[in-house]
Amino acid sequence: MKIEVAERSPNLFDIRPVGYVIGLLVACLGGTMLVPFAVDLAVRNGEWAVFLQSAVLTMLSGGLVALSCSSGTTGRLTLQQTFFLTTSVWVALPIFGALPFMLAPVDASVTDAFFEAMSGLTTTGSTVFSDLQEMPAGLLLWRSMIQWFGGIGIVVVAMVFLPELRIGGMQIFRSEAFDTMGKILPRAAEIASQISWIYVVITFACFLSYRTLGMSGFDAINHALTTVSTGGFSTTDASFGAFQGVPEYAASLFMVLASLPFVRYIQLIAGTAQPFFRDSQIRAYLGIILAATLVLSIFQVTVDERGFEESFREAIFNVTSIISGTGYASVNYQLWGSFAMVCFFCLGLVGGCAGSTSCSVKVFRYQILIRAVVTQIRRIHSPRGVFALRYDDRRVGDDVLSSVMAFFVLFIVSLGVLSVLLSLTGLDLVTCVTGAATAIGNVGPGLGPIIGPSGYFGPLNDTAKWLLIAGMLVGRLELMAVYVIFTRAFWQD
Repeated sequence: MKIEVAERSPNLFDIRPVGYVIGLLVACLGGTMLVPFAVDLAVRNGEWAVFLQSAVLTMLSGGLVALSCSSGTTGRLTLQQTFFLTTSVWVALPIFGALPFMLAPVDASVTDAFFEAMSGLTTTGSTVFSDLQEMPAGLLLWRSMIQWFGGIGIVVVAMVFLPELRIGGMQIFRSEAFDTMGKILPRAAEIASQISWIYVVITFACFLSYRTLGMSGFDAINHALTTVSTGGFSTTDASFGAFQGVPEYAASLFMVLASLPFVRYIQLIAGTAQPFFRDSQIRAYLGIILAATLVLSIFQVTVDERGFEESFREAIFNVTSIISGTGYASVNYQLWGSFAMVCFFCLGLVGGCAGSTSCSVKVFRYQILIRAVVTQIRRIHSPRGVFALRYDDRRVGDDVLSSVMAFFVLFIVSLGVLSVLLSLTGLDLVTCVTGAATAIGNVGPGLGPIIGPSGYFGPLNDTAKWLLIAGMLVGRLELMAVYVIFTRAFWQD
């Protein structure tokens, strides 16, 4: 199959190429359901039939869609189709990923099942379930697996599709490692293959670390999957609080590794280490983590009079968890006071590096924004001077700058609108604002008595859950990729 990017097709919108790809991905998702099926069958858990039924239904549905659309795979993938495909994948997969939650005896409604699946595949990590330690092993593994799939999926989207679609300034990375103009899908398959090996190796190393540090094999594999995907689903209601101690340091390390640009790992393997160490995005990201960790450690030592090692360990773990968008919690950091709560809220709005499994705004956009402000101040001070905006020794074009500015505006407006809509459902102010931020930022936990680090999203009403589902989707796909398909101009020939 050879599908290339065309700027605009004069013909009517042809959904067949999009349907073909989605059908294949849905069928593959159904095949992976046989893994938790085998786990439940091996431990003699009666819920194995849930995954067998879900797998058959999902593979059959995906296969039929792919077959019915196969006649349209010889054409070119237009700009419209590329946008539509990017969004549709993240809608279709959660629909089928929710089937095990609906069929399993966990009393999950359609809303709760879809919320959990969307939270998993977008690696948000917000959960509607409690008493996780009582949940069937296969279902716990499925939650972790869909986060792992979502993690690798968003890396491919960030490295292949978003730069080509010029979303949120991502086009600045288009020529950095891959020339993906044209032949989008074949190139995506090639890049996904390279990423997959790195992704698997990091996951396996994380599993071995957890296993060595005392986790059971089941807990280790589940948390390895959700750590490397920066998703944050856990096997207990206590989240990572059930594994306090040295495992927190290991988790912090792998959360950082997963939230760095995967293109740098590919370059390292190719024998080019210089870009990794010269990347200003990586340096800034690590600097923010270190600074926030030291501030919160000192704050706990001086205010709460805790020991430094405990304070440092809890600070670095929870700081890394929030800024990377993983969403684990080892302690209820709301008890640290309002200063710590504000710090964690702000960290959740920063995010990790572009081209990683992390989420939220991303560090590079703040760097470009700050440099744009500095450049403008210099122009005001010296009107006759010539000042070029640069990022990593490259000139930042007007298209990149305008895309970054548009992203910030859309992010703030989306956050405000979602907060207002949530307030109309009767939720309190803290839950509305932090719930909107954690959904659009794909962070996981919010703040407050309901959705805080020691709470969960189950008590929210269905309307609020659907609003948060929408927030997760638009946030994961960098806002504009979703919003653009609802504009009239986009669909005009």
